[in-house]
Amino acid sequence: MQFAVECGVLRFGEFKTKAGRMSPYFFNAGLFDDGAKLGRLAEFYAERLIASGVEFDMVFGPAYKGIPLGAALAVELARRGRNVPFAYNRKEAKDHGEGGTLVGAPLQGRVLIVDDVMSAGTATRESIAIIHAAGATPHAVLIALDRQEKATENGQDVPYSAVQFVQRQLGLQVCSIAKLADLMQYLSGRSDGSMAQAHQRVQEYRDRYGVD
Repeated sequence: MQFAVECGVLRFGEFKTKAGRMSPYFFNAGLFDDGAKLGRLAEFYAERLIASGVEFDMVFGPAYKGIPLGAALAVELARRGRNVPFAYNRKEAKDHGEGGTLVGAPLQGRVLIVDDVMSAGTATRESIAIIHAAGATPHAVLIALDRQEKATENGQDVPYSAVQFVQRQLGLQVCSIAKLADLMQYLSGRSDGSMAQAHQRVQEYRDRYGVD
């Protein structure tokens, strides 16, 4: 959490989520915007992945934020002695060159999807469809932050999170570097006034939208 705050990736204030909620915090992985930050983040991803024991054959980074995250993870895994194939998708298909929407290694075997935050789970479902269409197996998802909050279906809150939906309904393993519970613990250990205020606002948000 400290790393994310120092990089300006984790911010406190008032931010509108995809679900239309006003969140007191925002995690923007796009602000891991230089080589040192992205390299350190890749280390966190690799350490969490290795600790999880999740087995996989290749890495897939969904457009757009998942592309640099998946690439950085693949580089870090190779640095640690495990060289795995990497692929990603385009939002728009090319009508020249190699064409299509997929770039990189052919999708095959057990595919690990790498992204930043799972909010509504839309990007994960799209990735699953792409992987299935290629004849491979979507096997697990690795994210930086699990917001641990209720998902929405047709504009209505449901009593489970996007992560829980992916785990229970889609049958994929989901690993996260950090969770909302870790953020709460981080904020509770800060003594300055702004962080104390942020802690109170995040707690109120969690009381309203949180899931275990």
